[in-house]
Amino acid sequence: MNASFAVNFLIDLEPRLSNGIDSNDVLQLEIVSDKQGQLGDVRDVLAIRSSQKWEIGISAKNNHRAVKHSRLSNEINFGEKWLGFTCSATYFEEIKPIFDSLAKLRTASKAKQKWDTLGDYHTSVYVPVLDAFKKELLQLDKENPGIVAEKLVEYLIGNQDFYKVIKGKNKVEIQAYNLHGTLNLPFENIKPKLKIQKLKLPNRLIEIVYQDNSQTTLLVSLTEGWQISFRIHNASSRIEPSLKFIINLVSTPRSLFTNHLSLG
Repeated sequence: MNASFAVNFLIDLEPRLSNGIDSNDVLQLEIVSDKQGQLGDVRDVLAIRSSQKWEIGISAKNNHRAVKHSRLSNEINFGEKWLGFTCSATYFEEIKPIFDSLAKLRTASKAKQKWDTLGDYHTSVYVPVLDAFKKELLQLDKENPGIVAEKLVEYLIGNQDFYKVIKGKNKVEIQAYNLHGTLNLPFENIKPKLKIQKLKLPNRLIEIVYQDNSQTTLLVSLTEGWQISFRIHNASSRIEPSLKFIINLVSTPRSLFTNHLSLG
């Protein structure tokens, strides 16, 4: 039921879904491989018309709004991987003693020691790692003005335009991430029933602060109304020399098309 609601609404937004040039213009549906996801394509399903050299993508989520689950460790150059700009030696010098200590504990306990044996590890592990991450992200933005903020958003929400369909309790939410203007196109003289604006990407970081009363979450504010939360956590109950981010969009530009379909 959720799927049929979403499909019918997308047909109103995308005339090419239901209109072909001729009988050879077949609509193909394709599942996106996990490998593409690692390359920055967050779409799960593609609708393709080869004859029109056209495709749209859909990211389908079930009660879940996180945009990425990324890791930090000694081995991960997040600047290079996310933004195309390498992290400084200073950043790795700051995080290395922390992750080296965790690696030694893991080895000594044969991977059995648990995080809760460390006492207040939020203060001893999370905060210094987040402080180093915060400082490095601001420095990368300073060294590459006008580029890093845009690349950060593209890394997090994908390098392709797409619709995000979020299934909730008795409702479906549809968001249109129209960063490059490839969504909502007419077919010949048939226009979409609703207009979707192009989303504006940010051009700089405004600030990075800790969320109120938190030692685990940074809020990154950017121009154009973007705000992103980075919550760090240990993905396993057992100590390991890496930490995982749960990354969410806290706020988006007003131009983000959002529609709620009630199933009640």
